[in-house]
Amino acid sequence: MLIINPSNPCGSVYSHDHLAQIAETAGELGILIIADEVYDHLAFGDKPFIPMGVFGKTAPVITLGAISKRWLVPGWRLGWIATCDPNGILKETKVDQSIQNYINITSDPATFIQGAVPQIIANTKEEYFNKILDLLRTSADLCYGKIKGIRGITCPHKPEGSMFVMAKLDLSCLDGFSDDIDFCCKLAKEESVIVLPGSALGMKDWLRITFAIDLVSLEDGLERLNSFCERHAKV
Repeated sequence: MLIINPSNPCGSVYSHDHLAQIAETAGELGILIIADEVYDHLAFGDKPFIPMGVFGKTAPVITLGAISKRWLVPGWRLGWIATCDPNGILKETKVDQSIQNYINITSDPATFIQGAVPQIIANTKEEYFNKILDLLRTSADLCYGKIKGIRGITCPHKPEGSMFVMAKLDLSCLDGFSDDIDFCCKLAKEESVIVLPGSALGMKDWLRITFAIDLVSLEDGLERLNSFCERHAKV
């Protein structure tokens, strides 16, 4: 079972009770949990981030993490795999050995990144992370508020983490679009605004919007999106 928390692309953060129910279900089914927690320190809403590993006694957990998001270095493709398996299920089934074997055949990150990581993890001050969370919280509020005023687009869930939000595209309110891909292509051509069509994520007629940019650019992009929808609105 794969869990992405905080979520890309929805911006949701799961509660302790919800994660506990997921772990109980996995335990009953006799399956392991793969927890993608790349955005673990980018939860800025009311719900605190709860690592899936705390439920390791209920079901074995393999946690995926990376340096790219919390430290804002997306080009540094360096991550890690951690297991939480107090009952020894992964060891007994040799899943842990399979993980080690796979790591041994993959290419390593650049040496300068490997050399920098210990210093980055040990010496980055807490003020840096707090500033990032404040910026993301402000930009998420701006994004959510602006989307509510755009015709043909609704945002059912205010983002509480990560850097993205999903918005529902109602093409019945708009004219001249066949689907979300067509909408995004014409938006890019007419307004130079890039959003990801939901079809790329298996969510037809949805849009994935990132708010991890400076507030001026974000507001300008959302204003262009609004102008685009007004121009193509059905009379």
